[in-house]
Amino acid sequence: MSVTYIDAILAAQEKLLREDDRVFLYGQDIGVFGGAFKATKGLAAAFPNRVFDSPISEDAMIGLAVGAAIEGLRPIVEMQFADFSSIAFNQIVNQAATHYYRTGVPIPITVRMPSGGTPGSGPFHSQNMEGIYAQYPGLIVLTPATVADAFHMLIDGVALDDPVIYCEHKFLYRWLKAKSINNDHLPIGQARIARPGKHATVVAYSAMVHEAVRAADRLQPDGWEIEVVDLRSVKPLDLDTILASVARTGRLLAVGESFPWGGVTAEVISLVSEHGFHLLDAPPQRLNSRDTPIPYHPKLWASHRPTPESICDALRHLLRF
Repeated sequence: MSVTYIDAILAAQEKLLREDDRVFLYGQDIGVFGGAFKATKGLAAAFPNRVFDSPISEDAMIGLAVGAAIEGLRPIVEMQFADFSSIAFNQIVNQAATHYYRTGVPIPITVRMPSGGTPGSGPFHSQNMEGIYAQYPGLIVLTPATVADAFHMLIDGVALDDPVIYCEHKFLYRWLKAKSINNDHLPIGQARIARPGKHATVVAYSAMVHEAVRAADRLQPDGWEIEVVDLRSVKPLDLDTILASVARTGRLLAVGESFPWGGVTAEVISLVSEHGFHLLDAPPQRLNSRDTPIPYHPKLWASHRPTPESICDALRHLLRF
């Protein structure tokens, strides 16, 4: 029997509710209905008065969570889609992110954000918000790419006293499977080598890790060994692991599903250029989704985001230098 990515998220929440009385869940239709993606299925019955349906107001949802955290609780808030978190932007970046700095009182809230595109989802249900939230001091931004990380990083995130933005990718929910949840896991803030190599480094996160590994596998018959670094978290960002990889390969391609202007890939390129320019044998490159709203049509969506084909093309260009 296999465990899916969303199974791991459900199991992590069950474990947190069972082991810590301070934890409660809050979100739209997460009670009896189990949430839009069934990430809380059965938890309301198993933990009465610990799983609450919220009003259709993301602003109010985060406001309640901030107040509960001030009083010593550890709420987990489910945004129905990451896109909708923009309605709660003030509460997240002006209240939750700054509160400890202003008062010395921690805000241990975790905001689960179903992120990324799926065929037919369109511009209002497909965005990746991690780069926006990573800009703000006081927030931790997690981007799990494996079943094990989906489980362990949610548990570790809830244990932090900082507000956590937990970006779970919808495309991985039922596609990504593992035989079991591995108990071995890295701490928050440490990247992992998803695939070793020696000719070029691809830095990716979330669903793009799997696309990058596919691209690397396609280039192997041509004699190219591509190293793939899974960031795991974008704030904090593990520059040491990135630089160590670039030192081995001499080439860097940063890949992200978010829009191209600014964001995580731009930060990776900037930091490597600033701290590891001497390690580079070629100009660093990046690949993001196109700078347009996300299309509904599955074929347009597939051409909008990075794919193994477009990652291969970018790597072939980089390897010419």
